[in-house]
Amino acid sequence: MDNGRIEELFEGLGPVTIRRLFGGKGIYHRGVIIAIVLQGELMLKADAISAPDFVSAGARQWTYAGKGREVAMPYWTTPDVAFDDPEEMAAWARKAYDAGLRATAQEARREG
Repeated sequence: MDNGRIEELFEGLGPVTIRRLFGGKGIYHRGVIIAIVLQGELMLKADAISAPDFVSAGARQWTYAGKGREVAMPYWTTPDVAFDDPEEMAAWARKAYDAGLRATAQEARREG
């Protein structure tokens, strides 16, 4: 997925910054990571609050094989409807941004 397409998809949320990450791309809004592109697939950040919405939409969580166990990451495939409807994409992007803000706040509490 090229950077121009990524920027287009996130227009409803606002400007994004794209950086290399995990052999793919990290997508940031206002300095908060909200999504990744891994092996050509756009995955949005979610947490315990927003993950049920992703499940309901039929999204899959990113997992990988760790040392003897499956490791679940906080990224979910983008619901298909979001690729065809800019308003839907904006709504999913806001969920990802909110999850990113909550994760940032949680990290700050742990460090402080």
